[in-house]
Amino acid sequence: MMWNLLAIGVCIYAGLCLVFLLFQRSFIYMPTPETPAHAAALSLDVPGARLRISTQLLEGPKALVYFGGNAEDVAYTLPELAAAFPDRALYLLHYRGYSGSTGRPAEAALRSDARAVFRFAQERHPDVMVVGRSLGSSLAIQLAAEEPVSRLVLIAPFESILSIAKRVAPFLPMGLLLRDKYESWRYAPQVTCPTLILAASHDELVPMHDTQKLFDAFQPGVATMRVIDGADHNSVSDAAEFWEALASFGPKFSD
Repeated sequence: MMWNLLAIGVCIYAGLCLVFLLFQRSFIYMPTPETPAHAAALSLDVPGARLRISTQLLEGPKALVYFGGNAEDVAYTLPELAAAFPDRALYLLHYRGYSGSTGRPAEAALRSDARAVFRFAQERHPDVMVVGRSLGSSLAIQLAAEEPVSRLVLIAPFESILSIAKRVAPFLPMGLLLRDKYESWRYAPQVTCPTLILAASHDELVPMHDTQKLFDAFQPGVATMRVIDGADHNSVSDAAEFWEALASFGPKFSD
């Protein structure tokens, strides 16, 4: 009887591992549907996909590239960013599989797409600020480590998705199973541009000690952190304090 129970337990555990291995990206990526809000979005052809980019097109040297969260339709973030940065052209990427962008989301593909959108913006504007929220913060950090980003903003950033996965399902060998680890801590030490981290004091997905570990990975003096009191992972941008901090960061280092 004991051996039978043990065998059943092993089969159940192996089944859980297999289910996660096969369907893990459905837990990370939550594509948004295409709506009339995307009618004016630009299209950018990249290897394996045609990307949609919601934009505020402006002439001039300044631009902002935005990478949103894993379930965010960035078209609806555009008006708020336009109000905060009226002097910057805006380029907001819809990830592969989101809002009319073709292809399927995966870490390597999204990192390549982020680089393509940044270079698309930089060809038109020499001063490109990059803002990344949650999942997008990892894309933004790598860009700032490897490309001439003028300044960087990270909203509710995490140290790595692997850390989150281990906390959510500590009973599974996430280090072996997880394909898209988004290890932001690897790139933070190479960032040299001024960086602002906007964290939520009550973030239920990314605890403050994780955000602090990411902050500590930056070289001294590169990053500053602002904690929005009373906010959680999804409501951090609801606070007026958040938008004040975001809008004031750009001009501070513009010259």
